[in-house]
Amino acid sequence: MSNMITSIDRRSNLSRKELIEQYVEKGIPVVLTDEAVKWPGMGKITPDFFKNKYGHLVKEIKGKKYTVAEYVDLMLASTPENPAPYPCNLNVKDNFPELLAEITPDILYSKSDRVNHPLLPKFLLGSTEVYEFFLGGNGTSFPYLHVDVLFLHTQITQLWGSKEFFLYPPDQSAYMYPRADNPKASQVNPFKPDYEKFPLFKKAKSLTITVQQGETILFPTGWWHTTQIHEPCISLGRVQLNASNWDAFINDNYDLWKYFHPNVAKLAGPVRLYGRALGKLMNLQEKFMA
Repeated sequence: MSNMITSIDRRSNLSRKELIEQYVEKGIPVVLTDEAVKWPGMGKITPDFFKNKYGHLVKEIKGKKYTVAEYVDLMLASTPENPAPYPCNLNVKDNFPELLAEITPDILYSKSDRVNHPLLPKFLLGSTEVYEFFLGGNGTSFPYLHVDVLFLHTQITQLWGSKEFFLYPPDQSAYMYPRADNPKASQVNPFKPDYEKFPLFKKAKSLTITVQQGETILFPTGWWHTTQIHEPCISLGRVQLNASNWDAFINDNYDLWKYFHPNVAKLAGPVRLYGRALGKLMNLQEKFMA
């Protein structure tokens, strides 16, 4: 299906049923133009809001520590010639749990909210944050082309400013030159590709779309992606799980446990069995949902 897509749809007034049938089950991205505008925090969560309310918090970026107030000044002054450090990502639940009420109702790329299911052990998400703010300035870009960790689906909402997305469908994975130490990250700089070193990347064709303030982009795992920012912006990232990526999520957990935790590798098998059983339970629950 993905090799037939030439652009990413922008949709409004999309029902959950339509979202699932037209995009989720087909494994293709979509931009929702009118879901996040309902959030109380839309228009409220701004650079000044972070600076005035949370300016004392400290974030380390590329080995250097900044207060949020310092970073806001940097992102507002950022230019392509002198870009602010990026990414500045901030865990919502750890740093701003009170702001969860400002980013509701949740937008789901699924029939149910599997990431927040009460029976899903949080350790299966590893260091992944379910809700995460990203602050950035003009001239910044995500440092590499990638597929998100643990094969999680991706949701990004623009709370302030816009962000340009570059998405490559899964059937172009052969052109991505994944790193030996991390097969979900590409060795290629898509903005300045070295075609002598990575000749197959010439065949790669991205779908490009600028997500505007108030809009949300949803796309499934397997889509290689990166971003560029052309103005100060604040985004909310939110990971998603559904039936289509559940097995990949559980199997990746199994592989990572065996690799990174050899002293407790014997627990990887039971964890995978539990994850498979939980997936069947969720499938059954979703079968009876409207």
